Amino acid sequence: MTPEGSEQIVRVFLERLAAADVDGALELLDPEVVWKNTAMPAFRGERARGMLRDMKQRGIGFGVQWHHVAANGDVVLTDRTDVIKAGSWETSFRVRGTFEVRDGRIVLWDDSFSWLELLESGVVGLGRVLTSR
Repeated sequence: MTPEGSEQIVRVFLERLAAADVDGALELLDPEVVWKNTAMPAFRGERARGMLRDMKQRGIGFGVQWHHVAANGDVVLTDRTDVIKAGSWETSFRVRGTFEVRDGRIVLWDDSFSWLELLESGVVGLGRVLTSR
């Protein structure tokens, strides 16, 4: 696959998640996908897919703000800010992602981020919820 094709698959995948089109996003994941997040166990295959379905069922929203994307063959590197929403609470944090794409589907999704930044942003989001009442 060309770098442009791999990059487009990753962009469409995250944009579909941001649009709450989980089924459309899942079409771009390999059945045996591996999803990793900093210092957490990897989610594989149906478990990873189930996590995304569960987020939607629980009303957890996702957004993405792109900063940089680089692709080389099947590997796509992303520098982005992810936004997670639950009700009126919202947090945003910088994420560096590595994706591997094979045969038009994502086989590896490996996100790295600062837990401290995530915690700080989450507390700020909670403060906004509490002060807006």
